[in-house]
Order: sequence, then C-alpha cells, then structure tokens
Amino acid sequence: MQKRIIFHIDVNSAFLSWESVYRMEVLHETVDLRTIPSAIGGDEKKRRGVILAKSIPAKSFGVRTGESIMEARKKCPTLSLVPANHELYRQKSREFITLLKEYSPDVEQYSIDEAFVDMTGMQVLFGEPLEAADKIRRRIKEELGFTVNIGISENKYLAKMASDFEKPDKIHTLFPEEIQKKMWPLPVGNLLFVGKATVKKLETMGIRTIGQLAACDKALLKENLKKQGESIWNFANGIDFSLVQPVPERNKGYGNSTTISFDVTDGDAAKTVLLALSESVGSRLRADGVKIQVVSVTIKDNQLRKMSHQMVLDSATDITNEIYLSACHLFEELWDGRPIRLLGIQTSRTKEEEARQFSLFDEETGYEKWEQMDHAIDEIRRKFGKNAVKRAAFLKNPLDE
Repeated sequence: MQKRIIFHIDVNSAFLSWESVYRMEVLHETVDLRTIPSAIGGDEKKRRGVILAKSIPAKSFGVRTGESIMEARKKCPTLSLVPANHELYRQKSREFITLLKEYSPDVEQYSIDEAFVDMTGMQVLFGEPLEAADKIRRRIKEELGFTVNIGISENKYLAKMASDFEKPDKIHTLFPEEIQKKMWPLPVGNLLFVGKATVKKLETMGIRTIGQLAACDKALLKENLKKQGESIWNFANGIDFSLVQPVPERNKGYGNSTTISFDVTDGDAAKTVLLALSESVGSRLRADGVKIQVVSVTIKDNQLRKMSHQMVLDSATDITNEIYLSACHLFEELWDGRPIRLLGIQTSRTKEEEARQFSLFDEETGYEKWEQMDHAIDEIRRKFGKNAVKRAAFLKNPLDE
C-alpha cells in the first residue's frame, strides 16, 4: 500500500503578513509591520475591537490575539495598530489556496490561513516530500510575499503538529517513526486539542508528557476523560484516519437544526437548544468571514406540524448572542405551547464581512464584549477542540449541545 503524504501549510501571522505585503507593495510604505511591535485590530478611535493578529515583536510585550485594544495598549504603548481589511485577507487566502492546487487536486482549506494538501503519489512530479515542500514554501515567499510553515507526515494530525514546531518559514516532518523522539518528550499540553482543564486532569493521573499519555492504559483514560480520553490517546500515538477533503463551495445560507429525543415543553429548555444552534451557526459565519441579516426559526411539534418565522436585523451580524436573541424573539412569537420535537435556526442575506456602523444600541447591548468573547472562544476551540469551552447553561441542562 502506498504511503500517504500529507502537508499542513500554515501562513505565519497571516493577517499581519498580508497587510504588510500590501502596504509595502501597493502603498509603497517602507516599514515592514512584521519587524516592529504591531497588530491588526478594530477601530482605535472608538476604542472598540480586539487584536486579530500581532507581530513577533508585539508578542514579546505580552500582546495576545483576542484581547481588547486597550489591554494591548497598556502592555505595549508603542504598538502600531492598523485596522483589519477583510476583503484583502480573503483575496490573499484565495491566492494562497490557488497556488496550493497547482500541486494537488486534494486541498482542504482548514481556515482562512491554513490548509491540508494530500501529496500522495505526487513525488514523480515534484520530488520527495521535503523537496516538494521547499518548492511550495519558496514560491509562496517569492510570488505572494509571505512566509509559511509546512508540516509533513502520513496523516493530518501529525502534519498539523509538525507545522506548529519552530516558526517562522520552516519545514518540519513528523512521521510515525519520529514521534518517539520529536513529540513524546513534549509537555502534554502541547498536544493539539488538549486544553488546560484536561492537562490538570492528566497531571493528577501522573501524566505530564505526551509520551506518558501514549503509554497510558487507554481504558483508564476513557474511565477518567470519557470519549476525549480515547481520542487524545490516539493522537499521542500518532493515530488519525481522517481524509483530506477538497474545499467546499461557500454557503449561500447558514443554518442548523436538531431533532430532540423527547418532548420539550419548557421554554427555557427550548432556548438552551436555540443557544447551542446559535453558537454553531455563529462560529461557521465567523470562520467563513461572512455575516447575515435574516434569521429564521423553525419549530416542529410532536405531531410533526411545522412552523417557521423570520426577521430582518438592523445590521448584518456574525455574533452568537445577536443571533440567539433574535431566535428567542422569534420563538416567543411562534411557539404555541405544544411539545417540541425539532428546533432549527436558518439564516440568509449573506454578506461579505465589513466594518459595522456602530449605534447607541450597540453600546447598550455590549456588542464589543460579545465580539471579543466570540473571537476568544473561537480561538480556544480551534486550538483545543470544541469541548474546551462550554457555556454554564449547557452544564445545567440535560439537553446535549
């Protein structure tokens, strides 16, 4: 059987790199934002927004992605802050993915700034894996103007672990035969999808390195960490069977629904379901860099009667709380008290992400805090997995998220 070759290619400081390239090549600026304490953020004049990306010099001051601009300013008063240009970033992302497709038909865009590429069987065209990776790395740097890290392995998980090794502008391999030397000595918290809470649980079991986790009894891990225990044991042992999936077409609408296994007769329980659905829809909108302006709620009762209602929002949004509050408003107007078996949220009138015109209402509702919270949660879940952060409402309610 032919050995699989998977690349994980990750743009170094993507938004900042893309912004810097644009400013030097198009606007003819002489300062490279990547070489000074700098960050991409919101509207500083209105004291709104969060840090979306930061330079390595800014990181040395303790500036973190996801924190408020005011917090970043306190840490680094000389921080050069530039507003986000999402259309530019989407354009650069498309150029990045288009180039990768010249090397393989199987390209999976994992996020706006990273992708998996199945290079299995491509050696005859582009050389051995390290040679092919170096060709891609050099082309991106020379033609597109930014740097990437490339991780190489036989599966997606190990390739992504490898790309997270030393940065920037590096190529790393992490084949199964290399994990004992390269991965097992690392702290268990370095394992992708292992968050701080899981690290604490593992440490109480005497597990402090990835190697110790790999050597642990799988049944013991399942007993203490449920399904996650089996998953991280597989990852620690380099086991991952997921396939590289080609990039799907962009959604025209975003929605989610769930069939409930018992009759829901309590409005608060139904709203907990709507909150979970809103989180799912909101995270997908933010991942794709789009917003919606129409929210619709669907209810199906235990007699399979279906009802739906929709509303147009004042401003396009990708904020979980705004979607949720709109869904609750629609639910209260729609529900007649009959037992519920299905709830759904659908959205439409999708728009490319753009700057929001803030109003007094936004000040009152705490839009900026919602935006900051969503961004922080997205970052944590992207790094540590979906269950790394859970709302208290889901812990108190028997309904599954």
